[in-house]
Amino acid sequence: MFKRTAVPPVGLSEHQARQPLNMALALSMHLSLAITVVYCTASSVALANARPSTCIGSSGSGRLIDGLSLPLAGENFASYSALGWSAGRTYVHSEVYESVVEAYRALEATAPDKTFVYGESGWSNGGKFPPHKTHQNGTSVDFMVPVLLGKASVPLPTSLTNGFGYEIEFDVQGKWERYKIDFEAIGEHLYQLDLASRKQGIGLTRVIFEVPLQKKLWHTKHWAYLKKNVKFSVQRAWVSHDEHYHVDFSVHCQPG
Repeated sequence: MFKRTAVPPVGLSEHQARQPLNMALALSMHLSLAITVVYCTASSVALANARPSTCIGSSGSGRLIDGLSLPLAGENFASYSALGWSAGRTYVHSEVYESVVEAYRALEATAPDKTFVYGESGWSNGGKFPPHKTHQNGTSVDFMVPVLLGKASVPLPTSLTNGFGYEIEFDVQGKWERYKIDFEAIGEHLYQLDLASRKQGIGLTRVIFEVPLQKKLWHTKHWAYLKKNVKFSVQRAWVSHDEHYHVDFSVHCQPG
């Protein structure tokens, strides 16, 4: 999934970008509406009966009990792939779930014209999660970078041909094909995510994002807060993090 290849962008219209269900379909190899409805209904029932999750061990070696799958889509966000979502690759700890969803809810007011896409997080029971080295106990989530197409906020185009977005490669200026990273939207998202997670009594442990691209965040509205309260990676990770930023949440977990 992480092999770098040059692929043509799969563009979405601005109308599609503002329609959550259409976003989910476009990002998911066009699964049928009937299948999507079935999975959404099952997810809603599971959430209504959910118990607090228990994480064990670390993100690099651990497991998860009573994990929750992130919503397939919302008013301003969608999963990177309905296929990946239905395969069970978007489970998290319940406190992480509440943090992610609350942050997106806040963004409806603070960034009403922005569109967001989240990536992979882990299995319902945690454990090894290829090709990722971590994501094993429900406390890590990948977020695909929000992007602009011209002046319009659109979802990052993801498909099987580009590793569901993970094989896209942005340059040091944050550009790829016709798309450019919306750094202001990243800053706003991380700010709201940190606030939401603190309400859950957890907070953010660290954010892994390509170091040269982090400099673009220095000029965003909430950088002073982020610099003081959020730990960013200072070295390049084993795989490039230019098309997504990895977030670890500081959930209290049982020893592994």
